[in-house]
Amino acid sequence: MSDPIPHPVPGPQLVAELIDLLDVERLEMNLFRGRVAEADEDHVRIYGGHVIAQALRAAYKTVEGMACHSLHAYFIHPGDPAIPVIYEVDRARDGRSFATRRVIAIQHGRQIFNLAASFQRPEESWAHQHDMPDTPGPDSGLRSRHEIREEIRRKTGKFDPLGPTHIYAIEMREVEPQDLLEPRKLSDFNRLWMKLQAPAEQPPEVHQCLLAYASDMNLLSSGTRRHGISWRRGDAMQASLDHAMWFHKPVSFDDWLLYSMDSPFSGGARSFNRGQVFTQAGELVCSVAQEGLMRPMKKKG
Repeated sequence: MSDPIPHPVPGPQLVAELIDLLDVERLEMNLFRGRVAEADEDHVRIYGGHVIAQALRAAYKTVEGMACHSLHAYFIHPGDPAIPVIYEVDRARDGRSFATRRVIAIQHGRQIFNLAASFQRPEESWAHQHDMPDTPGPDSGLRSRHEIREEIRRKTGKFDPLGPTHIYAIEMREVEPQDLLEPRKLSDFNRLWMKLQAPAEQPPEVHQCLLAYASDMNLLSSGTRRHGISWRRGDAMQASLDHAMWFHKPVSFDDWLLYSMDSPFSGGARSFNRGQVFTQAGELVCSVAQEGLMRPMKKKG
């Protein structure tokens, strides 16, 4: 493999900009405002991981001494990438061990997204986990997302961002990437390594929000791999319908994490996808599940 293509923006700056983007401004006690990425204003909709992360950040600003252990979210309308998002937090429950928050994301006076999150104080108990799948390491010659983007630009003469601008604050190296120009049928078992381009030096809740941001990327493609299709080629309309995460342990995005994904089922224009996040040492730190729209597109002519 050739030497990695340098990103035009230094890693620490990319990470700082992403952390700043995902923060939310308090307007009232339970009301917050989240920014959108100016560089993505020409996109059709806001990237799903963006609103998941901001909604979780808003919920965290109403909780003390607890960590999020699970969240469940629904995407209701496409987010407008040209205007800020308002987040309304409902303090549904504050108990001694657990707290529950409901968050509604609003644009143009209507709900575009909602999230329920549960928080827990630290406790000790029995523990077990499944083993991490055997996987080539992140330094075994895997190509980065930035390198794949540059390869597409060289082949087509066109610039394809391959996602939201700020996703490049996260280094992603896929084990068996799909050819985005000429997709082929592959196993739905999809794995990628990911970590921040530079250490974040942030509290654990920010690392959770960063992982939530990244978790919506590539998950839906586990379903499309089985069929050798690509929305970039006009084969299918794709969108996240819902998203769930279970945080098993504190997570640091400063170090490599393995995102191991699969798709047990697709049908009825929907694809069900699962993910597990492991540290390089093999600790299972997070589980993810999502159903996404995977609707065949009618070919013109």
